[in-house]
Amino acid sequence: MFFAAGYLFYLMSITPYEYIYINKKFVMKGEKMAIVKPFKALRPVPEKAASIASPPYDVVDTEEAREMAKDNPHSFLHVVRSEIDLPPGTDPYSPIVYQKAAENLNRLINDGALFRDETPAYYIYSQRMGGHFQTGIVACCAVDDYDSGIIRKHELTRKEKEDDRLRHILTTSAQTGPVFLMYKDVTNLDILMEESCDREPVLYSFTAPDGVEHMARRISDPKCIENITKEFTRVPNLYIADGHHRTAAFSRACAERRKNNPSHTGREEYNYFMAVLFPAGTLKILPYNRIVKDLAGLTRNDFIARIKQQFKVSETANPVPAMKGHFGMYLDGKWYLLFEKPWGHKSDDPVAKLDCQILQDYLLGPILGIKDPCTDNRIGFVGGIHGHPKLKNMVDNGEATVAFLLHPITAEDLMSVSDSGKTMPPKSTWFEPKLKSGLFIHQI
Repeated sequence: MFFAAGYLFYLMSITPYEYIYINKKFVMKGEKMAIVKPFKALRPVPEKAASIASPPYDVVDTEEAREMAKDNPHSFLHVVRSEIDLPPGTDPYSPIVYQKAAENLNRLINDGALFRDETPAYYIYSQRMGGHFQTGIVACCAVDDYDSGIIRKHELTRKEKEDDRLRHILTTSAQTGPVFLMYKDVTNLDILMEESCDREPVLYSFTAPDGVEHMARRISDPKCIENITKEFTRVPNLYIADGHHRTAAFSRACAERRKNNPSHTGREEYNYFMAVLFPAGTLKILPYNRIVKDLAGLTRNDFIARIKQQFKVSETANPVPAMKGHFGMYLDGKWYLLFEKPWGHKSDDPVAKLDCQILQDYLLGPILGIKDPCTDNRIGFVGGIHGHPKLKNMVDNGEATVAFLLHPITAEDLMSVSDSGKTMPPKSTWFEPKLKSGLFIHQI
């Protein structure tokens, strides 16, 4: 079914669009939609899922990973943070680190801790954090869709971070952590996921040390797989929520594999990357709050006076912003609420309307002299998962002079910026809960 004419007939049977074969790959005529397909996941045997699952590589540093994995030989941190198995001080970007990652991945396979499904499937991945519950589909997406902009991004990437993931992918011949994608809610996909959760047995179910519950199911019914694939052909765009460097690196890995494969057809696994796709309306986005080390030479009274030129200011016992355009501020042992003045949201630019950009444009830049938050070492960023007590403690302990609480950006904000072709300000979103690495691996 997945070769030549047979594959073409399959595509035509599940979508309302017409496909043509160009340059050794199938291209949809007319309106272009996202291509989503099932795959054969490399995954843990059920009894080892909880011990294998690890945080993503980029949310723990080397020493944190070493401590977390020290008594657990199955932890996937041995793959995504393989420098922990080398002498302290080893350069985390040296070739031996990537070789060790490949060695550790093969060890988990050879030990029987990981196995690969024999037939392609979609997987349902659910997470519960407190009162929040979200469910997504684990699938493969087309690199060409990322390259062409059908899969939209909102963040600039750094070459050195891309290079790191590129070397990891090419050395292990695997994508070891999924990309976090979202799409505008589709009722039929919601129904299909709910029916699958009711019908399919649970593969994995465990609570991680941070209290987040993780559950997974495998969709094995061919008709359901066909229906999910069909529904995604009606989704015009997918959006990267988290994982820009992973996606950019995989695009480069795909280009490298294509270049070195004289028999390239476009159907090889390296043409697709693994992602968990969530309906946007179900996601929990937390703010990325700001701390600043000093007041740029201003006295407290001068600072407050300058702020009042741009915002309404009042002391408060509840500094958590209840809506857009409101900001909490902690200074000299007091919490304040800053109200953005009415003219702030009149811009047609979706970036200019974001609270983090308003704070930058009207306070951090002109009052505190922070022109570039990416490079100015006077500013720091604290994920919303830590809450406002963390900010208070940082100021009280002298780590910062002033702290700012923001209202979280919405999924609609993010998609609007992505659709405009613009990029979000640095440290704009904090998605929780995080996707575990090691539950699903995509071999290429």
